[in-house]
Amino acid sequence: MQSERLVPLLLLAPALALFAILTLYPLGRGLLLSFFATDYGFAGAAFVGLENYTDLLGDRFFRIAAWNTVAFTLMATSSEVALGLMLALMLNRRFPGRWLVIPAVVAPFVLSTMVVTAIWSAWFHYDFGFLNNVLRAVHLPPVKWLFDPDLAMISLVLVDLWQTAPLTCLILLAGLQSIQPEVYEAARIDGATPRQMLFRITLPLLMPHILLAALLRSLDSFKIFDKVYALTGGGPGQATETLSMYVYRLGFRFFDVGLASAAAVIMVIVAGLLAAIYAARIIGGRSHVA
Repeated sequence: MQSERLVPLLLLAPALALFAILTLYPLGRGLLLSFFATDYGFAGAAFVGLENYTDLLGDRFFRIAAWNTVAFTLMATSSEVALGLMLALMLNRRFPGRWLVIPAVVAPFVLSTMVVTAIWSAWFHYDFGFLNNVLRAVHLPPVKWLFDPDLAMISLVLVDLWQTAPLTCLILLAGLQSIQPEVYEAARIDGATPRQMLFRITLPLLMPHILLAALLRSLDSFKIFDKVYALTGGGPGQATETLSMYVYRLGFRFFDVGLASAAAVIMVIVAGLLAAIYAARIIGGRSHVA
């Protein structure tokens, strides 16, 4: 009996070891460093307690980065879930050429971020970019997409929307196809209109999948770094500097590891709370449906 109990632990041991090395140790190390004033060498590190955290709260650039992160997360998540839902509703129907449309919709998601940013960097070009050429064709003035502080964040949202809306589409399409056709057939017999079936059957039954898609996209958007780094570098000014860029700047440009670790710890806490809220809603939604 005892040997049988050890078998699952032995099977899990490699995964647990990797989890401890790649996840628990970095988190613990980062939490420890957040209480010190130190660089990468850790030589002569001075314990400062919560001073790094209080310094962050008083740092105007940290507040700007936090606001930019929240704004990007809200805009990206809401637009990606909305567009993904519309695409899923469209692709859930049978129509000629559907087998070609689905791969075309999913194609941006399978591209690497560097390829995506290279494509959009060319499209955003002021003189020769595709978007400004379209504007000129309809007799509108060209736009400085990545260099206008009022448009730079929206431009990043467009890039993220183009690449990752297909993910939400696939999640919601799977949810739509899990709904039994008999439910709609019974609603039609009772005289329900397509609008009533959408809002009273489809969306309520699809809500756990919508929350799951929102959870995945909000967590990924909250830690956005690669697109910002490749397209704007956090500029112009601090117009697109997110918390990830802020941590990168502190840790890898100014080598203030203690302050950067404190900012990273705050990010982990916020992301954990966000995930917990979504998870509670998803579990509650499933139990309500059941």
